[in-house]
Amino acid sequence: MSYLQKFKTFSLVASPIIADNKFNLVRVLYWRIGFSPVFSNPRFYGTKKAPQSGECGNSTTGSGNGHRISRAIRKEAQDALLEYLHSTRGIQFMDAENISKNSPIFLAKLLGRVENEGEIGRSITRFLRYHPINEFEPFFESVGLQPAEYNEFLPREVMFLSDNDLLLENYHVLCNYGIERNKIGKIYKEATQIFRYDYGVLLSKLKAYEELGLDQPTVVQFVVCSPYLLVGGVKNGFVKVLDKLKNIGFEPSWVEEQLLDGHSYNWKQILGLLFWFKHMGCSDEKLADLIRLRPDFLFEDSGSKSLSLIGLLLKMGSSMMQIYSVFLQFPQMRVGKFVSNIRQCLLFFNEIDMGVQQIGYLFRSHPLLLGSCTLKKTNSLLSILNVGKKRLRQIIFQNPAKLKNWRLGTRVLPLPDNGEVERSKQQKTQFLLKLGLEENSSKMKEVFKVFRGKGEELQERFDCIVEAGIDEKDVRRIIKVSPQILNQSKDIIELKIDLLVNTFGYPVSALVNFSSYLSYSAQRVTLRLSMYSWLKEQGAADPTLALRTVVACSENRFLKLYVHHHPEGMDVWENLKREIYSDSLASPAQ
Repeated sequence: MSYLQKFKTFSLVASPIIADNKFNLVRVLYWRIGFSPVFSNPRFYGTKKAPQSGECGNSTTGSGNGHRISRAIRKEAQDALLEYLHSTRGIQFMDAENISKNSPIFLAKLLGRVENEGEIGRSITRFLRYHPINEFEPFFESVGLQPAEYNEFLPREVMFLSDNDLLLENYHVLCNYGIERNKIGKIYKEATQIFRYDYGVLLSKLKAYEELGLDQPTVVQFVVCSPYLLVGGVKNGFVKVLDKLKNIGFEPSWVEEQLLDGHSYNWKQILGLLFWFKHMGCSDEKLADLIRLRPDFLFEDSGSKSLSLIGLLLKMGSSMMQIYSVFLQFPQMRVGKFVSNIRQCLLFFNEIDMGVQQIGYLFRSHPLLLGSCTLKKTNSLLSILNVGKKRLRQIIFQNPAKLKNWRLGTRVLPLPDNGEVERSKQQKTQFLLKLGLEENSSKMKEVFKVFRGKGEELQERFDCIVEAGIDEKDVRRIIKVSPQILNQSKDIIELKIDLLVNTFGYPVSALVNFSSYLSYSAQRVTLRLSMYSWLKEQGAADPTLALRTVVACSENRFLKLYVHHHPEGMDVWENLKREIYSDSLASPAQ
C-alpha cells in the first residue's frame, strides 16, 4: 500500500484544547507577603538593574561587569539553579537539570544580580528565595532559542512553568518520543500551536506518521525539519512526495539523509518541483538518475532555487526541453550559487544597456556559461577593460565565452585600443566645426568637454531636432548655447518635442526662444504643462504665459503664483504628480 493510500484510509481529527490561565498558589503567596505584582513579560524582581541580554553572549562571560566566569563559579550557579527549580519549584529533575545546564545567558544575568563574594551557590539560593524568576526565560533558552527569538513567546500574565501544564506535557511528549531537547525550540518557534494540544493529541499525531510505514527515528527527523507536519492532520503534500520518491526507488531513509540539521522544508514546494520535472518530459527513470546525482535540486531551500531557475529561463523564452537540458548538464556547483550567478549576469547585461532581445538570446543559447561565471562588478570591468558599454556589448555578443575571463579572482587586462576613442574624437571635432566653432578655440574646448556622446550620435541627435521643423541655423545656435541637450538619446529628444507639439499644442518654434526646454525631464514638463492646461480651463491662469515661465520657475514659485489661486489646485497638482511620477524613481525637478 502506498503512503498516499495509507493517508487516505487514516484520518486524525483532534482539536487542541487551550488551557485556561490560572494563578499558581506559590505566586499568590508571593503577592500576599508583599512582593511586587507580575507585570507583562516579568523578568527579575529586586533593587538592582538587570543586565541586558546582549551584554552576555556565552556561558563564560558575566553580564554585570564583563568579567569571565570561572568553571567552578558556573558549576555552583548551575547547581543552585537546579536546586531551586527542582526542590523549590517542583520541576522534574531531568527538566530542571537541562534548564540549569543549557541557559548560559540567563545564568550570566543571574550572576550579575548577586554578590560575587563568598560562596556563589549560597548567594544565588538566597537571592532566589526572595526574588522569583520568570522560568520561561531559561526554559526557552535551554531548548535552543536565543533571547531575541523567545521574547515574543514570553507569556504576559504568568511566570512559572507550572502555570502552563499543556506546554510541559507536550514538551515531555516530544522528549519521550526521542526529539533532542535543544531542537524543541525550533519546533516551538515554527509550530507554537502544537504546545497547546490537549493530553494525548500530540502523541496521536506522531503515531499517525508511523501508520504510514515510517519508523520512529525517521518521524523524529522529519518533524524537526518540518514542525508544521504536526499542525492539523497528516500533510498530503508530504505524503505525496514520499510516495513519488518511493515509486522511483528512494526509500524514506534516503530522504531523511538529505535533510540538513537546522533547516526547514516545504514539502508542497518540493512536490511542485517534481511536477515541473515531469512537465519537462523527464521519465521516472531519468528523474531517478537526476535526483540520485543531484539531490540538492530537490532539497536545497526546498527546491525554491531550482524553481527560480526554471521561472527565469521560461521568462527568457527557453523551451522545456532546453531547461531540462540545463539540469542534465548542470556544472559541479550548488544550484543556489548557479542561480545567483545567472541573476548577476542579467543585472550586468542591464547595466551595460544590452537590449532585451540580445539578453534573451544569450540566456537561451548559453545558460550553463552564464550560471558558471561569478562576474566582477560592472563598473570595475568597464574601468579595468578601459572600454565603453557599446564595445563591451559587441564583444559579449560576438563571443560570450569572454565572460569566463572576467570572473571574480581572475586577472583582467585592458582591452587593446581599437582606435574607437580617436575616431570618436575626430567625429566630435568635425561636428563642432560644422556648428561654426573655430578649431582649438576656447569655445570648442569648452563645448567638447560637455559632450558625452560619440560624433556619429551627436549628428544623429542634431538631425532629429532639424527634422522636427526647426531651421538648421537656429538648431546650431541652440546647441552652441545649450550643448548638453545633445547628451540625451535621440528617443528622449523626440519624446520631449512630441509632448510639446502634439500633446500640449505648442508650435515647435517655441524651442528657438526657449531651447532649455529640452534640458528638463519629461516628467517635469508633463506635470507643469498639464497643471497649466487645467488652470487655464478653470480660468485661474493667464492663457498667454510664455513656455519659459511655466516650465523654468521653481516648484515653490509655480505653486505660489498659479496653483494656489484655485481652491482645488493643490489636490489636482498632487494627483497629477502622483500619476506622472508613479513609474519614476527620480524626484520632481525643482
